[in-house]
Amino acid sequence: MGFSCLQRLCRPLLLGACLALVASAGAASAGVGERPERIVTLYQGATDSALALGLAPVGVVESWLERPMYRYLREALPEDVRYLGLETQPDLEAVAGLAPDLIVGARYRHAAVYPLLSRIAPTVIADTAYDFESMLELMGEATGRQTRARALLDAWQARVVDFRCRAAAALGDAWPQSVSVVSFRGDHARLYYDGFARRILDQLGLRRPAGQDGPGWGIKLVSRESLPAMDADTIFVFMRDDPAVAELHRDWTSHPLWQSLEAVERGRVYRVDPVLWSMGAGILAANRLLDELYAHYGLHNPDLQESSRQSRDSLALAGDRQGDDRRQGEGETC
Repeated sequence: MGFSCLQRLCRPLLLGACLALVASAGAASAGVGERPERIVTLYQGATDSALALGLAPVGVVESWLERPMYRYLREALPEDVRYLGLETQPDLEAVAGLAPDLIVGARYRHAAVYPLLSRIAPTVIADTAYDFESMLELMGEATGRQTRARALLDAWQARVVDFRCRAAAALGDAWPQSVSVVSFRGDHARLYYDGFARRILDQLGLRRPAGQDGPGWGIKLVSRESLPAMDADTIFVFMRDDPAVAELHRDWTSHPLWQSLEAVERGRVYRVDPVLWSMGAGILAANRLLDELYAHYGLHNPDLQESSRQSRDSLALAGDRQGDDRRQGEGETC
């Protein structure tokens, strides 16, 4: 069944029930017999994935931080790329003006405007913004770059296996650790049960603390009395550079309940990059997040010792060498 046929089929039905079907069929249709050249990406994970595949989007939405685009992606974008507003409200007139061959969005952002987007160009919709592997496969199929997508995913899986092996060797009986992912905001903190980072941590074999298997993205913690909910062997914290956020962070982390958390007592609270852990949502961000984890756990990171990082990311951005210092697990065969 062709893409246009599926579009007509979906119009009388509830949009939500059709999006996954259209996304799959749209990808197949765009990837057979043609290679879209004018691609518009309407959420951050799609922009990340496009650049990883060596594509040059003609239009992208602006980043949430480091505007107009995250630094880790900025240099790889074409100089004349058109910024289309935020992913929550993209400029559809500007999208149409770019005459795209393919539009890529996300269900949770663009379900309501899907009928309009699909009239502009073939449109694929990711079912979730968290599953960067499915997004990469979807875009690879839609652009005829399945082989490249598969190579990137195979390299990712090899890194996952390597990290798990080195972490288990370094930590011994302390592996696997339980980890919490926390974001401080201006008037509350967020404890994540799901999300981009949480799913990567699950792949790597890091455990969720008791009580963090609930449905949805997680919970908001609105008072310091809820701090014990964060406790784990290790806590990863990200937050924006904002005075209100910094004030709340100082207030909460000076409280005795924070000081009594196991991760705090053992010095296992790590500040991490909010872009990579929460906003990038693609294969390039995933690899950089994993680089941070190698560093936080003091593990030898083979990717930073080889010239393969640039080809892995398909970006002309060199990773910093870590020198000749031996790290935990460097002598292990993983």
